Amino acid sequence: MPYAGHASETLACVLTTSASVRFTVWTNAMLTGACDPDTAAHKILGADVGHHVAGLPGHPEPATLPVALNLLRAAGTKQAHLALPIPGDPIGLAGPPAFNELALESGEAVVFTGPDLGLVPAYVGPAVQWTALPATSPPPADFGEADRALRLAMIEAADSLAALDVARWKPEVADALIDIRRIGTGRGDDLAPGYPSRAVKSAATARRLLAIADAALEDDGAAITTTDADARRRTLLALATAARRALVAACAPPLPD
Repeated sequence: MPYAGHASETLACVLTTSASVRFTVWTNAMLTGACDPDTAAHKILGADVGHHVAGLPGHPEPATLPVALNLLRAAGTKQAHLALPIPGDPIGLAGPPAFNELALESGEAVVFTGPDLGLVPAYVGPAVQWTALPATSPPPADFGEADRALRLAMIEAADSLAALDVARWKPEVADALIDIRRIGTGRGDDLAPGYPSRAVKSAATARRLLAIADAALEDDGAAITTTDADARRRTLLALATAARRALVAACAPPLPD
């Protein structure tokens, strides 16, 4: 996800679902018949002014979202998978190196089972430019394990920060954090139709915790010593890692009933 350098900008980015999350879940909804390509394209677009997909096989010109979705389905796409990699934790990536490198640079991507293809977004103002590259489908995500790990990380983070007494916020960040409560509360940022309620809830929780961790990592809080600051940072990074993994697992193709 594209995170800005200031806390308020960071929160603004995380409070809106990333393009890759939207592309993943609404493509899966289209593929399972829960919605048509036009609806999926509209939901993927969100508040952006435009999306274009370059590099799709057999389509030399950049494609609009409705065209891209139809091309992906015609190419035999069966599932869409979310990737939210960072250096040292390439969650959702399975190669090849060229795709992994571009996805790591972006911090997000979508991988499709069937055509062995992936898309990486580049945010250009209020628009998104997608680049298609060969990509290997990742192994199935274990939602239960990721959800349990997220809950454990929440407890450990709360205990660690309380013990360090460094869980304080700058006033402007504390005010902005109020908006985190709105994530996943029916503002159109939930997962697509067909996803079970457990996945919807876990995705919203993961996004809230990513917002909290990112805002908290903007500075050292009330840490007095370097040791305390390092411990605080490790705790928050562990929380963010668990949240990313839970979000990837929650957005995995929903299993049939």
